[in-house]
Amino acid sequence: MKSLLIVTTIPATLRAFFIPITHHFQSQGWRVDGMAKEISASPECLKAFNQVWDVELSRNPLKPQNLMVALQQIQKVVEKEKYDLVLVSTPVAAFVTRFALNGLRKQGKLKIVYTAQGFHFYRGGAAARNAIFLTLEKLAGQWTDYLVVVNREDEEAAKRYHLVPDERVRYIPGTGLNVARFNPNAIPEAEVVRVRQELGIPIEAPLFLSVAEFIARKRPWDILKAFARLERTDAHLAFAGTGLLFDEMQQLASRLDIQDRVHFLGLRKDIPVLMLASTATILASDQEGLPNCVMESLCMGTPAIGTEIRGTKDLLEGGCGILVKVGDVEGFTRAMSWMLDHPEETKSMGKCGQEQIVPYKLEHILQQYQALFAEVLQK
Repeated sequence: MKSLLIVTTIPATLRAFFIPITHHFQSQGWRVDGMAKEISASPECLKAFNQVWDVELSRNPLKPQNLMVALQQIQKVVEKEKYDLVLVSTPVAAFVTRFALNGLRKQGKLKIVYTAQGFHFYRGGAAARNAIFLTLEKLAGQWTDYLVVVNREDEEAAKRYHLVPDERVRYIPGTGLNVARFNPNAIPEAEVVRVRQELGIPIEAPLFLSVAEFIARKRPWDILKAFARLERTDAHLAFAGTGLLFDEMQQLASRLDIQDRVHFLGLRKDIPVLMLASTATILASDQEGLPNCVMESLCMGTPAIGTEIRGTKDLLEGGCGILVKVGDVEGFTRAMSWMLDHPEETKSMGKCGQEQIVPYKLEHILQQYQALFAEVLQK
């Protein structure tokens, strides 16, 4: 029986991205374990993995516990369990785990695959920060058998900087979109009516939706400022998500005098319904790897407005949305106005999105991971 350990810094990453992969390989007879900080407190992870391992990792790369405590914990577990393959993701977990296990790897006792959900160096990033993270990726690349990237910019960067030999770089666009959940044909019209009634939005009123955490990287203030400039006073804007900037953005909406048409929904379990009820979704981030919310929107047939950054650009360049430069508030306003003034073209964008998203569906991603793991273990 083949065995796989998946390591991330926090269990939320495992829950969000890697459980479908876990289930797939378990169905192939593999033993799949998970490791993350406080993973044993996650009921979903306890249910999904054959076994879970707590590790004292911190998302802060400067915390001494990462190398003084977590490193030894990882080595002890892997030496005891004798995994065939270790899959790592997220910056801290990926670096520390590869460092910890390089000795075993060099002895031929296991293989290590790193899935980069988005390098921490990127076009438009601060020069000093980019230099630091690129140096760390080059160092850790020496401890890596195969590198998986989820967008074309990172693929090009991995090869340009020779993070690993080119033949060991794999482009796999994400960890799989759940098309069963994001299926517009499975949602009754009554659900769309219900959610609009809940929000107090007339059925015919335009609605823009942002599904994102309220953090600086997502730049929610750009969306609010752009919406405030929109001349269509019948339009509404909804935010689904929570985060450190939640209260501050509510205050900004009030200062912009748009609070009556902006809806702060918090965490929602009915994202597919909200997307189907929307004219378009909006993501203003300055950095992404491959944004799930854009993929989900396209799967629902709802076009997206996003920034010209890696990942988002991969998804929208095919004509299923509108790209705007990071921080271009007026550009976001123009994009929203265009969609409202061109309803038929906007619908066509939505149909284009459903075609564009096919390679990102879970079934295709699982096939690629299946082929990758088979290749890795044959080496």
